[in-house]
Amino acid sequence: MADEGEIILSELDDDELVLQMHDDLYDGLKEEIEEGVHILLDRGWAPYDVLTKALVAGMKAFPEFNASLAADGESLVLKKYFHFGFAADTPDGLVVPVIRDVDQKGLLDIARELGALSAKAREKKITPSEMQGGCFTSSSLGGSGGTYFTPISNLPEVAILGGSRASMKPVWNGKEFVPRLMLPLSLSYDHRVIDGALGARLTSFLSSVLGDVRRLLL
Repeated sequence: MADEGEIILSELDDDELVLQMHDDLYDGLKEEIEEGVHILLDRGWAPYDVLTKALVAGMKAFPEFNASLAADGESLVLKKYFHFGFAADTPDGLVVPVIRDVDQKGLLDIARELGALSAKAREKKITPSEMQGGCFTSSSLGGSGGTYFTPISNLPEVAILGGSRASMKPVWNGKEFVPRLMLPLSLSYDHRVIDGALGARLTSFLSSVLGDVRRLLL
């Protein structure tokens, strides 16, 4: 159980994540993070920026996810940098802009860059260099509906995380059903590098890290 004043995010069945937000998390911080909170809560699947920071921690704990296969399929390249791609929907189809060095950026920086790159992609102004060098990709169906789906890894990356639209659902807390915001997640990975057990460890790790999101705000 988490203390009051934090965002509780814990894993339930089918890899859904439950989100409970307490207003007093922002006491004393409202002015500093007002822009970021607005961005987070106004998106199709709100916690993208938070999950991005959690993924950095997860990939440091499980470096196999921050890797790529060589062209011969025999050599594995483990990376020490964290460049994350995200699938952006445009009138001409999906493109994957890359946010570089996410481990060195705060939530607001990631949110601003995500918005700027998405706008450039929609306006056909994004450059090839802004879509290269990714280590890991996230994809979202938040704006399209649906629940679970099977995202396909962006080669030579070895894994991809998909998120669907968050929705309120009743969750049993041991005494009664209470409303919680549920976020379905789908993780796909290359079995030549990552097996099911390791995939499950990453999703469990994400749940654990996001149990106290204040750590990701530092």
